[in-house]
Amino acid sequence: MNNTPGNTARLIGAGLRALLVLTLVCGVLYPLAVTGVAQVLFHDQANGSEIRDGSGRVVGSSLIGQSYHLPKKDPNDAEGTARPDLRWFQPRPSNGLGGNSVNTQYSLILSGATNRSADNGAINGRCTRDAAEGTLCAQVIAAKDAVVADNSTASHRVEPEDVPADAVTSSGSGLDPHISPAYAQLQVHRVAERNRLDVKQVGRLVKDHTEGRTLGFMGEPRVDVLELNAALRALTRR
Repeated sequence: MNNTPGNTARLIGAGLRALLVLTLVCGVLYPLAVTGVAQVLFHDQANGSEIRDGSGRVVGSSLIGQSYHLPKKDPNDAEGTARPDLRWFQPRPSNGLGGNSVNTQYSLILSGATNRSADNGAINGRCTRDAAEGTLCAQVIAAKDAVVADNSTASHRVEPEDVPADAVTSSGSGLDPHISPAYAQLQVHRVAERNRLDVKQVGRLVKDHTEGRTLGFMGEPRVDVLELNAALRALTRR
């Protein structure tokens, strides 16, 4: 192998030129090209699928769920003690991997499921009120009781059998921004009463924000809670 100073200098020069070219192509030109294409063809998605209110203020992303809670009486209260603000449509439960001290809009800081099995806490294969505290069965039963109590009004009674699964269970990621049309419709009477709106008017709002299956056959019909509440805010001018 030729290790003369001249040959070594040529090798170093070639390496530096390759480094410069690759840095320019991969670190500057390629990112600029990808960013430019994304901004032109997929502007909303490239910027985080942001949702804005009537004043143009960003209120969140259509891809990440938010909670709608009343302010805590004591900021030092434990996580999970805040009550839902029943003027707004409520999302799925957000039980997941951990507590949140950064993004106060949602109770998760990590994306993921609880990994509890469907029969966690079940007795003889059934979820009953005797389920041990902290099990999935106990959480589901408590969540169903809360959904029935919160959404029953003076003129409309919610029956336990009418509560859909997504109203009492979290999603695989724990950050699902969508609920089923059935859960959205279940909340219509309560939202209408709390905001002094006509039930049919709120029902139309849900219908207008119900998305069909992707490409007509993938997934299930769904409602983005943030988009629905943004439209509700515009309707009530809050």
